[in-house]
Amino acid sequence: MSSSIPGHAASTPGTGPRSTPVARVSRGALTSNARAARARGIRSFSPEVLEADAWGHGAALAREVLAAEGFAVVGNAAAGLPAPEEAALEPAELFGLPPASGSPALRLTGTVLSVKDLRRGEGVSYGYAYRAPDDTRVALVTGGYAQGVVRALGGAADVVIAGERHPIVGRVAMDVCVVEIGDATVTRGDEVVFLGDPGRGEPGLAEWVRATGLAADELVTTVGLRAHREDAP
Repeated sequence: MSSSIPGHAASTPGTGPRSTPVARVSRGALTSNARAARARGIRSFSPEVLEADAWGHGAALAREVLAAEGFAVVGNAAAGLPAPEEAALEPAELFGLPPASGSPALRLTGTVLSVKDLRRGEGVSYGYAYRAPDDTRVALVTGGYAQGVVRALGGAADVVIAGERHPIVGRVAMDVCVVEIGDATVTRGDEVVFLGDPGRGEPGLAEWVRATGLAADELVTTVGLRAHREDAP
């Protein structure tokens, strides 16, 4: 099963790097988080879980997972549930948003479009707000504020390419941003992880919260509604 946001189609196989970042929503992570709540005796979910297309995760997928794990919307008398004051599964728990301890369900990746040398003093992106203090190399990658990589992340957040962290530099543009890669081995077509699993050393929503001052729910919903979205195992 897969879903996508209109206007954000994937590139055709064989034509080079994808032209848009991809937000992958893990059914496995949603299931694991739901089961953890069930083990604590929670058997209903808050209606808030499905708001804004399940906070950008896809309401259809969220409903499927919750139904498969035996959850019903809180206050559903037909399901034998008590009044709405009963403890219910909240969005942060199901989707693994900080400060909840569950697995993050959404993963945002982009693609390296090009790599170039940047000489000392040369600038990148709008207004050349960033100028290289020394000779270095940079990569242009898919993913900008139109897909939820908010502008405040420029100069304040990292991505991961081939297992190594690299900083976003300069101002984030509408559909792309620039990453300083130094002497790392990075080539056109490489995957770029914007949001992943902090347990594996990848950037997580908590880092974006610190960098932007925005709430985790705002950030993940923006990404999920704007980037090309796919369901994943």
